[in-house]
Amino acid sequence: MSAPNDVENGPVPVGVHMVGSVPLPSASDVFTTLSDALPGRLQRMPDGETGSRQQFVVFQREVFAAAPQVLRQYDSSFNSVNGPVPSQSELDAAVEAIQQSGTASTHYDTNAFESYKSFKSLQDAGKIPSTVKFQVSLPTPINVLCIVAEGYQAAVEPLYEELLLDALRNIQSTIPHESLSIQWDVAAEFAMLEGVFWPHFKPWFSPIREGIIERVSRLVDAVDPDVDVGLHLCYGDIGHRHFFEPADTAKLVDIANAVEARASRSLTYVHMPVPQQRTDAAYFAPLQDLKLASGSLFLGLVHYNDIEGTRQRIAAATGALKGSQYGVATECGMGRTPPEQLSSILEISAAVTGVYGN
Repeated sequence: MSAPNDVENGPVPVGVHMVGSVPLPSASDVFTTLSDALPGRLQRMPDGETGSRQQFVVFQREVFAAAPQVLRQYDSSFNSVNGPVPSQSELDAAVEAIQQSGTASTHYDTNAFESYKSFKSLQDAGKIPSTVKFQVSLPTPINVLCIVAEGYQAAVEPLYEELLLDALRNIQSTIPHESLSIQWDVAAEFAMLEGVFWPHFKPWFSPIREGIIERVSRLVDAVDPDVDVGLHLCYGDIGHRHFFEPADTAKLVDIANAVEARASRSLTYVHMPVPQQRTDAAYFAPLQDLKLASGSLFLGLVHYNDIEGTRQRIAAATGALKGSQYGVATECGMGRTPPEQLSSILEISAAVTGVYGN
């Protein structure tokens, strides 16, 4: 049963943002499903991060195949196991092996090219509106460095960042800028900011906040000025749980504001998560301090089979934002979401939002 539409009952959020992954078999399935379910509500559309990308950055282990010793190791219970601290010569040898392998690639560019063919074909056929852009979601290097062993992270970081930026440059040189939107996924950074130093999230740099702001701002500036760039700020989705329950949106707002101020270009949008149980004004209150020059805000208010809870979260967010326009989203990508829950999520997203241009 479709959820009743809220547009008739007064002001509602405008637009829906798809974070990235979608539990469907192919990019074309994602494009057609989203177009049919969310008419007039999408400014950009991801390819669903299908296949090996459904598990976020796990497939990036392949980048380091020429030097497998740099990867984090685990015991039989999947606990991270630290090996001996590598010497400088061992660090140099590992980096050189990856550089000279000729096979080290993130494959974010080749995946984007393949999906864009489908996107463009559907758009040319009128099945995707001409105003909708093709969204490419990329992880910040910090997220990928979490799968690298502690002793190697600092040495490998510049190499991996350059490989990722190579992919970005290829994407920007191939896909028309007026059709392209780049999103940086910022997740492990919030574990570091919250002091959740599980082995995966232990920072190798300090001060932590400044290091994160400098890195994310550099990535934002790597996106060409005439290409949309957004941030997906995230508290994780490990087993459908956060790695830390945020007290409120304060740290999310702080990082968004700091990157907006430091980067040489403005953010096009920012996406922030909203835990399902947070229908209270206190969680949303820091949003009053959000300072985006011209960017849009999307809040992860939509949860599966919970239209009443979604409405309560919307009411709390609307009160904090005091009339400022915003859109809705899920908290995180849906790569680990059971496919049978997708229709409910899309129906709720459509029911609680207005369309662009009205």
